[in-house]
Amino acid sequence: MRLLTIPNQFSTPKAWDEFPKGRMRPSPYYNRMVDVMEELMRFTVLTRDIKEDLVDRYSERVESAEALSKRVNQASD
Repeated sequence: MRLLTIPNQFSTPKAWDEFPKGRMRPSPYYNRMVDVMEELMRFTVLTRDIKEDLVDRYSERVESAEALSKRVNQASD
């Protein structure tokens, strides 16, 4: 799984009570939620241009034994 994580997290206790009419009510929980979402957005913008570096994995670059064998043991003409 590849996803951006931020050094911040947040949970709302009894979240079902915070959405009486389908929208989160104004409260310190709402303010904290907005803070965390703003931080996530900033990290997304900051890392957007370097995504190839962030998702490059060694395990996906390594050839399988079968692919290596096929490449090395090519029949000569």
